[in-house]
Amino acid sequence: MRTRFAPSPTGPLHLGHAYSAILAHDMARAAGGAFLLRMEDIDRARARAEWEALIVEDLHWLGLDWDEPVLRQSERIGLYEARLERLAEAGLVYPCSCSRADIRAALAAPQEGVAFAVYPGTCRGRPLGDRRPGDALRLDLAGALARLDPEGLAFEETGARHRGRHRIDGARLLAAIGDVVLSRRGDNIVAYFLASACDDADQRITHVIRGEDLFDYTAIQVVLQRLLGLPTPVYHHHRLIRDAEGRRLAKRDDARAIARFREAGASPVGIRRMVGLA
Repeated sequence: MRTRFAPSPTGPLHLGHAYSAILAHDMARAAGGAFLLRMEDIDRARARAEWEALIVEDLHWLGLDWDEPVLRQSERIGLYEARLERLAEAGLVYPCSCSRADIRAALAAPQEGVAFAVYPGTCRGRPLGDRRPGDALRLDLAGALARLDPEGLAFEETGARHRGRHRIDGARLLAAIGDVVLSRRGDNIVAYFLASACDDADQRITHVIRGEDLFDYTAIQVVLQRLLGLPTPVYHHHRLIRDAEGRRLAKRDDARAIARFREAGASPVGIRRMVGLA
């Protein structure tokens, strides 16, 4: 087993992050496998070195360690662009000049409670030669699905809620998610979907352990893996840690930041108990 924890250094770790990191770490150690740390710091406007340093400090305090040097997405732009070029050469991407705010939002990892707006296809059909500064590149999902064997579009899930083998329904994927953004020129930003698929392959990740809010988007990563000839890991989507009102914790929940608990005298074992892992 090789798994990873992949936070974005745009704020402090909270209890939900701690749960995911500890779970991935413990599963890897129980299997005699490797646990890796990846910094999804590709959004240079929001990522901060001080947040990365705090994340590393918090993880060490929790008793976690990793088996290879930290991988940083910001250092891998050229690798992502090379794979994006392969998709472009296959005629599977097109330029999009729709709202910059909408495009920027589409580049981030999906979040529970944030509506995913299916792109209406306004720019679909534009040739790559028509790409202008600031344009995004979107995946032509219908074209991609037409190139792939539907029998091979599947993944294994070991999380309790979705356990089993899942075949990807192309029609449902088109209706629910559609033509996702893969990158935007000028910002050197590559979307979560593409960067994560590339990183998991390059780090030889066998098991992806992450929150169940990302389950529905796994299909997009499987499509990208098939298009690029990358392996598909086993997925394990775990429960989310929620507040008293049932809302998923987010970086705005500073009161639940691991650093705050540390300052208040909490112990690593106490954190494990709070998230149900002790």
